[in-house]
Amino acid sequence: MNAAELLGLPLIPAYTEARSGDQMRYGINYASAAAGILDITGRNFVGRIPFNQQIQNFENTLDQITDNLGAPDVAQALARCIFFVGMGSNDYLNNYLMPNYPTKNQYNAQQYADLLVHQYSQQLTRLYNLGARKFVIAGLGLMGCIPSILAQSSDGMCSQEVNQLILPFNTNTKAMINQLSANLPGSKFSYIDIQNMFQDLLANARSYGFGVANRGCCGIGRNGGQITCLPFQMPCLDRNMYIFWDAFHPTAAVNILFGRNAFNGNQNMVYPINIEQLAKL
Repeated sequence: MNAAELLGLPLIPAYTEARSGDQMRYGINYASAAAGILDITGRNFVGRIPFNQQIQNFENTLDQITDNLGAPDVAQALARCIFFVGMGSNDYLNNYLMPNYPTKNQYNAQQYADLLVHQYSQQLTRLYNLGARKFVIAGLGLMGCIPSILAQSSDGMCSQEVNQLILPFNTNTKAMINQLSANLPGSKFSYIDIQNMFQDLLANARSYGFGVANRGCCGIGRNGGQITCLPFQMPCLDRNMYIFWDAFHPTAAVNILFGRNAFNGNQNMVYPINIEQLAKL
């Protein structure tokens, strides 16, 4: 069960599938695989929709809804909505760490985090100006421990270099939501500390019921991470024992655990308030 389900919401449709007001009633999913804060991120993948374009798609939805309901009703409804945004991982995996990108030679870790979060702040402010008031922002996890990165290691250990690389982004993002909370009247933010969640999970994997922490359930090569899960490939027999589904993503079991932590966890997991508290405001 994810946080949306805990709020009593159904699975929401993708933007490309939401055609009527009834389909949009509980929300829309604007997410895109490989998308980043930066427009250039994920250009190796055809059809990815960067965050700026996702916001434009949200504007298109607003125009459609406003024509039917009128601006005052839409503004009132939006103020009650929760906007979940989880961006940044692809700006590292499908940009900074990609050998065919010049980014790593242009910015050190802090400079890149500054660049990302400066634009991120502008994008979230744009959403606020469109009527968003309640935000749930997900930080980055221990990306040095995903099977794709483990597969590049000679000893199969987490890359501390990659884990250190993303720390400035998480630090900047926390500072950003504090600043936005102070500067955008009526805005409320919850920050999901995925880094802390993953540290806790990896340290206590067996107590949470996970037996495999260092390889993907579905993938090819070392750590199941050299080539990610392919169509028609046979996955592992018991995916609930695995922390990672493929070379990059956690399993549904991990997402359920993290979703519950985000919904009603303490400030070590979600800051300064959890999603349950945010929904009641």
